[in-house]
Amino acid sequence: MKIMNTENKNSAAHWADVMAQKIIREKGDLDLYTCASGITPSGTVHLGNFREIITVDLVARALADQGKNVRFIYSWDDYDVFRKVPANMPNPETLEKYLRFPITLVPDTTGRDENYARHHEVDIETQLPRIGIHPEFLYQAQRYRANRYAEGIKIALQNRETIKECLNEYRDDAHKIKAEEDYWPASIFCAKCNRDTTQITDYDGKYGVSYKCECGCEEKIDIRKFSGIKLGWRIDWPMRWNEEKVVFEPGGKDHISPGGSYDTAKLVSKRIYGWDAPITMRYDFVNLKGVPGKMSSSKGKVIALPDALDVYQAEVLRYIFAGTRPNTEFAISFDMDVLKVYEDYDKTERIVYGVDKAKNDEQFEKEKRIYVLSQIDGKIPETMPYQITFRMLTTLLQTYSGDIDAVLKSLPDLKGEQEERLRRRTECAWFWITHSAPDCAPEFCFSLRSDGSKAELSGDVLKAVQRVRDEVVPRLETFSTDKECQQAMYDIATELGLEAKALFAALYDALIAKDQGPRLGGFLRIIGKEKLLALLGEY
Repeated sequence: MKIMNTENKNSAAHWADVMAQKIIREKGDLDLYTCASGITPSGTVHLGNFREIITVDLVARALADQGKNVRFIYSWDDYDVFRKVPANMPNPETLEKYLRFPITLVPDTTGRDENYARHHEVDIETQLPRIGIHPEFLYQAQRYRANRYAEGIKIALQNRETIKECLNEYRDDAHKIKAEEDYWPASIFCAKCNRDTTQITDYDGKYGVSYKCECGCEEKIDIRKFSGIKLGWRIDWPMRWNEEKVVFEPGGKDHISPGGSYDTAKLVSKRIYGWDAPITMRYDFVNLKGVPGKMSSSKGKVIALPDALDVYQAEVLRYIFAGTRPNTEFAISFDMDVLKVYEDYDKTERIVYGVDKAKNDEQFEKEKRIYVLSQIDGKIPETMPYQITFRMLTTLLQTYSGDIDAVLKSLPDLKGEQEERLRRRTECAWFWITHSAPDCAPEFCFSLRSDGSKAELSGDVLKAVQRVRDEVVPRLETFSTDKECQQAMYDIATELGLEAKALFAALYDALIAKDQGPRLGGFLRIIGKEKLLALLGEY
């Protein structure tokens, strides 16, 4: 994907801009800056994996905003070995038969895609455009089988003693490869049984490699023609850095730790392939908070990108990552904290549009930069998006029984150009109230009585409810604020010698069969005169 220059303003010192400046400073002025990410599609690509993807996207956008041409590549390491049957795929007994195969030769037991690897690739490829990420996908099985890396493999085989030294550089004596021990930087999938249960037995110094397999197969192959040979990942990784001329690739803290796989690959990259390793940055783990069982059970207790997009509109999910330094461990919440995240995003949006004042120019620039990086297309909308709190949306949606069109029609000041984005937020609010709230915030959940049932009311409480129906409801449109409506009900309770709490509990019971709910003055105005008269007409 070539990333276009969008909002090339005087950006504040956002971490992505700092990294972009470092890349330019250390790698020099290049015609093209290749940024890379990738994963083995051995299971669901979850939010922890997504952190690497969006880290690259944000840095790539920052480079583009510096006026640079950027290539963002995402490698599917789909020629890796199938090592373990996951918990969430059907027919595990079938998958068991394919252990030690390359994962592109493992069937998709859901029957949806052509193989197991493709199943997981499709799941993320179809979702990334929703959040404004469009990498160029590279399929390593395809590349290895096309013998694209024959020369890279030959160089590794010819320099295996030097590679052994690189691998040993950061190891203690107990874990070093012994000097007398045969070391091969590549492994082979057997031409007969497709498994990697093989052992290289000889190399002729050029393109000929001999191997034997546990299945009994023995042969000599030509690495320019044979499709089953693959470099080990600590050599494969730097080989591809050179192949694609990668200048930036982040890594998880397990890989970027001192003496870890990045440090080893850096040595291999320079000593074997003559390429300076890409600049990197460490990203930390993403934890999950308040995930309801209904959401995680189908994915083997992990949350994938589409699950997150069910709750967070794309701009808000981008905001979570853009506003958090990659080397900071944090939790994405699916409980009550969701409301706070939306409030924080809306606050940033109001600052950008000048509705709220920033503390100073520095804060304004910081909030603006985070906001720009949070937008799907990297641009600030000409018209400020319609703001309504997530909490209010849940009230409106439940009042209208989940009818999103009815909710949008109830907002008379909503402009046409604001509708699409608000619709997405409303869909997220409905998902949250129906899937998350029952577990984490049951007090938020309600539905208007529609089955003909009635609350058991009597005495002064019944009289008070009747007076609200006859005196307050007909005047709903005359109240200029929710507070005025609330006060009218307080006055009725006072006149009848009741505690306002008792009247409010009775009204909630009559309306939603609960003793509490949304703030009553506003709630009555949302429900509207017609529905209220129908609901309270029974008393």
